[in-house]
Amino acid sequence: MIFAAGEGRRLRPLTETTPKALIDFGGVPLLERVAGKLVAAGAHRLIVNAHYLAERIEAWAASARSRLGVPVVVSREDEVSAAPLDTSGGLFRAGPLFEAEAPFLLHNCDVVTGVDLAAMYRAHVEGAARDGRLATLAIAERTTSRPLLVDEDGVYGRANRTEGWEVVARTPSPAGEARECGFAGIHVLSERVFERSGEGGVHSIMDSYMDWIGEGERVGVFDVTDAPWYDIGTPERLAAARRAFGVGEADL
Repeated sequence: MIFAAGEGRRLRPLTETTPKALIDFGGVPLLERVAGKLVAAGAHRLIVNAHYLAERIEAWAASARSRLGVPVVVSREDEVSAAPLDTSGGLFRAGPLFEAEAPFLLHNCDVVTGVDLAAMYRAHVEGAARDGRLATLAIAERTTSRPLLVDEDGVYGRANRTEGWEVVARTPSPAGEARECGFAGIHVLSERVFERSGEGGVHSIMDSYMDWIGEGERVGVFDVTDAPWYDIGTPERLAAARRAFGVGEADL
């Protein structure tokens, strides 16, 4: 599943008439770049959520199916809510669209990266067999104001250093050093996540993770510090990512 419901206000004026997910990156929309990487990693079906200019996302999906070679279905959040449902709300809204009873990748549309998604998926499957984890999150050793709190057993909390708060969902392991890491916008989740209570309305999956960890679930991590990674949140970051990946600006 690809999260593509956001408007991308910080990318204005680029997003005044184009959803953030369809901003050009090397001749294709950001959304299609992520979709292609997921298919290359083994995905055989793609789900995309949409809200802002959702009809544009739906039109992209209709044309992309033949190029990607897999079904692409759209979860239209604009049909049920005046605002995007955020990540947890969006995931559970799209739940009925999932068909395979297997772990799945969840990827932000505005993350441009060289992360080996197939390796991350394998790491989750192996980790789940070992410790029963519900999810595996991509993390990187980087400075961030909103870190995940991580120990040798995975994620145990999160914080917002700008706002001055911290959530500790479980006691950190005394066996190793706790650390703060940046979240890279990529998850692998067990299909059993849909057995849990879904969060209604607008709700962040990070808040859900804290709830689930507090209830005894394990959320593991996959370190992607060495992979190139860009969050396309502003025109400056978009330009930096285009330079790093050697692609120019083009009009779709």
